[in-house]
Amino acid sequence: METKIKYTRNENFRSKPFRVIVIGGGISGLSSAHRLFELSFVNSIPLEIIVLEKSRKLGGVISSKLINNFIIEEGPDSFNTKNQSAIDLCHRIGMKSDIIHTNDEARQIFVIYQGKLVPIPEGFLLAPTRLIPFLNSPLFSLQGKLRILMDIVIPRRNSQEDESVASFFKRRFGNEAFKLVVQPLFSGIYSSDPNMLSMQATMPHYIIMEEKHGSIIRAMKGKLISKTLNNKNSKSTYNSFVSFKGGMQDLTNTLAAFLPKESIQLNKIVDKITITKDGWRIVTSNNDIIDANGVIIVTPSIQTATLVRGFDPLLADYLSEIKYTSSVIINLVYKREDISHPLNGSGFVVPIGEDLPILACTFSSVKFPERAKPGMVQLRCVMGGSTYPEVFERDDTWLSTKAHSYLSNILGINSQPIFKMVSRNIKTFPQYTVGHLDLISRINSRVIKYPGLELSGNAYEE
Repeated sequence: METKIKYTRNENFRSKPFRVIVIGGGISGLSSAHRLFELSFVNSIPLEIIVLEKSRKLGGVISSKLINNFIIEEGPDSFNTKNQSAIDLCHRIGMKSDIIHTNDEARQIFVIYQGKLVPIPEGFLLAPTRLIPFLNSPLFSLQGKLRILMDIVIPRRNSQEDESVASFFKRRFGNEAFKLVVQPLFSGIYSSDPNMLSMQATMPHYIIMEEKHGSIIRAMKGKLISKTLNNKNSKSTYNSFVSFKGGMQDLTNTLAAFLPKESIQLNKIVDKITITKDGWRIVTSNNDIIDANGVIIVTPSIQTATLVRGFDPLLADYLSEIKYTSSVIINLVYKREDISHPLNGSGFVVPIGEDLPILACTFSSVKFPERAKPGMVQLRCVMGGSTYPEVFERDDTWLSTKAHSYLSNILGINSQPIFKMVSRNIKTFPQYTVGHLDLISRINSRVIKYPGLELSGNAYEE
């Protein structure tokens, strides 16, 4: 049975608690604050937590809106169940029954190939795990298929140095597999160029597979066989994403609700952080001064760099090396009868060679059937990233019009959308470039010098 921890004031707490400031009220800031609050309650340790958020709302890039009975996600629409800490958190705060899974009948992912939707072969998890669907696929040429299968005999790389995602997959599977599958998938997930992305930071398990088995195909076949033997109900990697009944914002709202109301301060911009004899001093833009024993900074690394520069310029320089990309999300709603494509999948990704400024499109109401009422279809189009930065100069009307035009050609849409909404996520995707883990090591070597200081967030790890 699912249980929900009830937090009440413990009368044995000392009158003067230990104070921790959390700078940033996004998912990382709220989960950090909740964990501290949770531990303080369980261990009867007096602790005052203050969350300072610069905007007028919590949640950061997570934003879910209920409009005309549609749940519109302006930021992330799901998270991976492989993130066990996230699943554990959901269970601890009583959200286990609120989790919704992707449609088991919509595992298929498409890729745009010569202007048309072509399914990625069943069982193709960046490498073929099922031979017949792979060999029968019209996506790859005969030469491309043979080159992919050469992974079985290509020797492993004898180097511990980091390499790019592009370098790794081209080396193992060839250019065609990279251009048609790897590049569009990574651009869709990270909104970035896989020629710059670090394998060690984004796909370390593939490095381990190569080191241990010498072949990704052999390693994945063995892994899947083992998984099937141990779990007959195991599902595809593509079906490992989940969300919540009311949208992703349910998670941040629930986390915030666990914290004492007085611990959350909105519209608080931190201007300066200094070291004091007893800990830390926070100065806000309206000249509020807050002294604390500890501080957790969960702002984007470029903002964190500004905050720490006063007491550690080298740490600030390291943090400034982490770059970000942006994305535009266009949510469109249509009548199902006005779309000729069967929508028999969860969405599609777009290779650079197709020359469309779309990175990916999710069939949201197919992926999560709860997202739309019967007879309606909700599509979520992602544009921009490092590949097409020019789209950010366009206004919302141009973006929604272009998205509708592209989707109409691809999916056979013969009417205007009955609803459209454009959301801009500016510099929200940190880029784990080659050498990222070494950079994080250098950052940690500076942070450890300051007792009571912690940095957290997606800039450092997924």
